[in-house]
Amino acid sequence: MRKTSLLGDTLLTAIAPAIWGSTYLVTTQLLPAGHPLMLAMLRALPVGLLLLVLLRQLPSGIWWLRVFVLGALNFTIFWSLLFVSAYRLPGGVAATVGAIQPLLVLLFSWLMFKQAPRRLGLLAGAAGIAGVALLVLTPAAALDAWGIGAGLLGTLSMAIGTTLSKRWRAPVAPLTFTAWQLSAGGLLLLPLALWLEPPLPALSAQNIAGFAYLGLVGAGLTYWLWFRGLQRLQPAAAASLGLLSPVTATVLGWLVLDQQLAPLQILGAAIILASVWLGQWAARPAPAKPAPTNAARPLRHAAPVRG
Repeated sequence: MRKTSLLGDTLLTAIAPAIWGSTYLVTTQLLPAGHPLMLAMLRALPVGLLLLVLLRQLPSGIWWLRVFVLGALNFTIFWSLLFVSAYRLPGGVAATVGAIQPLLVLLFSWLMFKQAPRRLGLLAGAAGIAGVALLVLTPAAALDAWGIGAGLLGTLSMAIGTTLSKRWRAPVAPLTFTAWQLSAGGLLLLPLALWLEPPLPALSAQNIAGFAYLGLVGAGLTYWLWFRGLQRLQPAAAASLGLLSPVTATVLGWLVLDQQLAPLQILGAAIILASVWLGQWAARPAPAKPAPTNAARPLRHAAPVRG
């Protein structure tokens, strides 16, 4: 893969977690509280079905099962537990729990692809966790066992889904693959949301705008970029880009909510950016070994030029 192509794919994939960093702001400012399953379902199912109608291509054969497995891992389980964690934990604690995902992806890549993690990749993952902790944790951050458990399980689900999405290379374009998974994840969420949660209140224009943003931009656009990136990048390289999400969330809190940034937070953001760069460097394919030369063959000396 050419360096220019790899750089372009990396930058496009990085847009997805950067936009995901706006989810917390939109959820808290524009959406009704107390309906995590319903919010997750409305984020996934409408845009998934809309894309299916436009693309008119359904899975076939074994891909029906694979799509529902991936939809459950990447959306049903991950988003449900993400909202539970966000409701029960301060945003900083939830983000720090989620920062272990690059290390988990390294582990699952080792198990599925026999790719032993490089020391630089492990260092990048550990630096990312430290950077997120400096960026978003505060001395007043409260710890809730159920919230931490939900965050860990959600991160584990997304890590497995990220690695499986690379292992099961879809025979369709990334946008179609996104539509399949969003629809499957949303369909699995629908009965859970209707059964376990009270009905939504009457939606205001502000609520509808929030749902439209999270569905069309925060799900449709971003997951198309994400699954496109997974087809072109190593899973560990893509997972390290996910650390950009808390950086975006912090910057938006500073710009929109007038939250102050301490020097340690700025240091944490710098460490995160460095860990993302290290993660991309560590995931580069090893250079091809040169073909062996025949050492037994004698070298021929050029004949002297006679004038």
